[in-house]
Amino acid sequence: MYVCVCNAVTDCQIREAYCEGACSLRLLRQKLGVAGCCGRCAPCARDVLLQCRQESEREEAAEAEAFRPIAVTA
Repeated sequence: MYVCVCNAVTDCQIREAYCEGACSLRLLRQKLGVAGCCGRCAPCARDVLLQCRQESEREEAAEAEAFRPIAVTA
């Protein structure tokens, strides 16, 4: 889905940029031009970033849980 029509930026491109380290709207603007023209896409771009952060946190929590030692009871 297009998030920024002015610069033809999709949610997939935002997700890729997040994975490459663009974890703020400022960094997205620098990398992709998001919210650099009219700014109407800023709320949607922030929502995509928030989704990325939440997915990343869930993955980290799942990994931490998978490597947690199992308590052995006698």
